[in-house]
Amino acid sequence: MPNLRNLVPSSAVATLQPFDPSLIIIRIPEVEQITGLARATVYKRLKDDPTFPKPVPLSDSQSRGAPVGWVLAEVQEWVRKRIALRVGGA
Repeated sequence: MPNLRNLVPSSAVATLQPFDPSLIIIRIPEVEQITGLARATVYKRLKDDPTFPKPVPLSDSQSRGAPVGWVLAEVQEWVRKRIALRVGGA
């Protein structure tokens, strides 16, 4: 799980409201870390797996390579569902 201090400037940590993963945008390195998937596999899942969390555009650009992020809570929920599938199928 990403370290909150790495996601938020240190000056803002003291003024944060309770941590709400549904309001945290993470970037591809954190998605890779949380899911255990490589970058290429993340983008393949986006194309082929309708259950994989969709990215959030971080700019108005529509061009390829425009910055995107993912909602932390959605990525965590996807991982929970994958774990549940394993447990349910065991």
